[in-house]
Amino acid sequence: MTNPAARAADWRTPTVVLVCGGVILTLALGIRHGFGLFLQPMSADLHWGRETFALALAVQNLVWGVTQPFAGMLADKHGSGRVLLGGAVLYALGLLTMAHATTPLMMVLTAGVLIGTGLSGVTFSVVSGVLGRSYPPEKRSMALGISAAAGSFGQFALLPLTQWLLSHVGWYGALLTLAGVALLMAPLAAALVERRTAHVHIFRQSAGEAMREAIGHRGYVLLTLGFFVCGFQVVFIGVHLPSYLLDKGLPAYVGVTALMLIGLFNIIGTYVVGWLGGRISKKYILSAIYFGRAVVISTFLLMPLSAWSVYAFAVALGLLWLSTVPATNGIVAQVFGVRYMAMLSGFTFFSHQIGSFLGAWLGGLVFDRTGSYNIVWYLSIALGVVAGLLNLPIDEREIARLGMAKSSA
Repeated sequence: MTNPAARAADWRTPTVVLVCGGVILTLALGIRHGFGLFLQPMSADLHWGRETFALALAVQNLVWGVTQPFAGMLADKHGSGRVLLGGAVLYALGLLTMAHATTPLMMVLTAGVLIGTGLSGVTFSVVSGVLGRSYPPEKRSMALGISAAAGSFGQFALLPLTQWLLSHVGWYGALLTLAGVALLMAPLAAALVERRTAHVHIFRQSAGEAMREAIGHRGYVLLTLGFFVCGFQVVFIGVHLPSYLLDKGLPAYVGVTALMLIGLFNIIGTYVVGWLGGRISKKYILSAIYFGRAVVISTFLLMPLSAWSVYAFAVALGLLWLSTVPATNGIVAQVFGVRYMAMLSGFTFFSHQIGSFLGAWLGGLVFDRTGSYNIVWYLSIALGVVAGLLNLPIDEREIARLGMAKSSA
């Protein structure tokens, strides 16, 4: 007779997991990518310099990174459903309280700490861990690419909503509405509840042993250092590009359209990288992405600035935006397996978020001190070249674990 628990879990097919995980990423990242639109109106109404808002978002990214390995560890050990549910609730609570932040400290605690912690439970590492365990190796890279594309679709789809809300109900009403949107992630978490007996070919290894093994692997260290650059570039541009374009005299819709185009074309970029990741070396894909970003940013700064040059920049950068994610997580799964994938991807993501912290904060700090973003633009170009070089020597072969027993559970 079929076990009732097994029957109840039958509906959680890999396709269902991918669709629901993709929608969670669409909502979580779609809301998050719109935070840059709040910089000017909130700073003006609350009489803050840009550094205050930028610091809150920098703390958000840092807290997200610090808590991500622990969220991944909990998901790997106890299942992802509870972690996703808790993350959705914290995310919505953070947006709600952010709307009532009247001091810089409150802004840091709400937009920074609460939302940052919530994001760690509803984004790539946790969702990727479930997908990695749901799909066989030959289909895993594609599944990760599709999920990353879903996150990019959120940027494309929710930015117009965020801008519309800011125009019609102001930043306060916009944050309250987005808090309600964030709560839609909670019921979707049920689809990502895992049967813990379903995993095969898992080495008997503790979380601590897995972490020490990864840190001792040269390729993992290089991958993690390279991911720092991704965070720096993406968050600097996502937070400060709209204000940069306003400062240059372009209308607000140009910045919004640019971020939408980045999200739209990143759907293509992440899907293609997911497809390519199952066919060619992922480290070469990552190197090409980072070198490509350096070229795209350099070209953008050298070209005469116009709405059309901004759109061309957004399209080119969009193809390279979050396409690092499926390749990075794919290497982690390929080298170390999927048992602790959420935790190991989370630690790599911590490096990404240190970069995010610096990209967001330095953008505001440098602008307030110099009246220009040029220094941070040039730093982004240099870091792109460094990351491209760091990924080239990575050894992608599955790690040898001699003497460790396998479990057939």
